[in-house]
Amino acid sequence: MNSKFVLVSALVAGALATAGMAQTASPQAPAAPTTAPAAPPPLQAIPAKIALIELTEVAAATNEGQTAVADLQKKYEPQRAKLEALKTEIDSLTKQLQSAPATMSDDEKASRARTIDTKQKQLQRDAEDAQNSYGADVQDAIGKVIQKLGPVLVKYVQQNGYTMLLDNTGQPQQGGLNILWGGTDISQAAVDAYNASSGVAAPAPSAPSAARPRPAAPKPAAPKPAAPKQ
Repeated sequence: MNSKFVLVSALVAGALATAGMAQTASPQAPAAPTTAPAAPPPLQAIPAKIALIELTEVAAATNEGQTAVADLQKKYEPQRAKLEALKTEIDSLTKQLQSAPATMSDDEKASRARTIDTKQKQLQRDAEDAQNSYGADVQDAIGKVIQKLGPVLVKYVQQNGYTMLLDNTGQPQQGGLNILWGGTDISQAAVDAYNASSGVAAPAPSAPSAARPRPAAPKPAAPKPAAPKQ
């Protein structure tokens, strides 16, 4: 591939140099051609070997990425517990209001309804704040892994003869490439290569817990690694 690339570069450079000399030379009377100029040799197409990767998912699937997300979930555990406690309180107050005796005055019912409404708005605000903060922290953590993942990817594609590396993360409207056919998915190979180079051990599997809401990890638009030199 390098020799073909050098050949193409040399031909292009020669063509540019010839064009520059033709523009700067003084005009002269055209000489009668003696023989027909030889046709330049056709350029050969360089076959492409394309590698596909879902960069964000790869970074999150590495041992380092999984450990970072697990640590963040522990960090936000107190906030999650606080939100669940508030939700439980709201549910309890709602049931009390629904089963209120007929003798309860309208003013008392209205007061309880306002209390429930206030707490519901507080729950929504606190949940949104926690989600946004958690998402930003996850994006930052995964972005750091992506930065260190770049050189590993470059080395991998060069060693395995790939001429192009495409990131297929996300949907088309989110900036994804929407690759429908062709190319080799190297996502798992990239995860294995990074785990081997980072030396970070796989996180211990967490024990299954009761169903409880956890904020979903976002897909950060992190900087992509430099493209491998051909």
